[in-house]
Amino acid sequence: MLFRLNLDTERREFRDITPTVRDAVSKSGVSAGICLIYCPHTTAGITINENADPDVPRDMLLGLELAYPDRPEFRHAEGNSTAHLRAGALGASASIPIEKGALTLGTWQGIWFCEFDGPRRRHFLVKILAD
Repeated sequence: MLFRLNLDTERREFRDITPTVRDAVSKSGVSAGICLIYCPHTTAGITINENADPDVPRDMLLGLELAYPDRPEFRHAEGNSTAHLRAGALGASASIPIEKGALTLGTWQGIWFCEFDGPRRRHFLVKILAD
């Protein structure tokens, strides 16, 4: 089962999409399998990380800005090379096992849509595969 889910983003942000993905798993009716979350954009990504402390996504954004700063040498015509670098560093997807109808995330883990170039109207895909 494939779900296409929309969201509007700000310039740079991490958006907790865990409840939305959990809802898709619930709607699928799958009790055991795999949940794949995929971002089909080149300047945004998906990651799994802590979602208990709001400083974690803020610190991750800061760390990525420090690791991948805007550079005058970049030649990409749209001027968003850093967004491409940051998205490439985090990746476009995550896979999570499903057991007993639920995601098997760790206690502090959440699923984040990572926007590096907004504001944008974005979407991501959730594919539920049954065992």
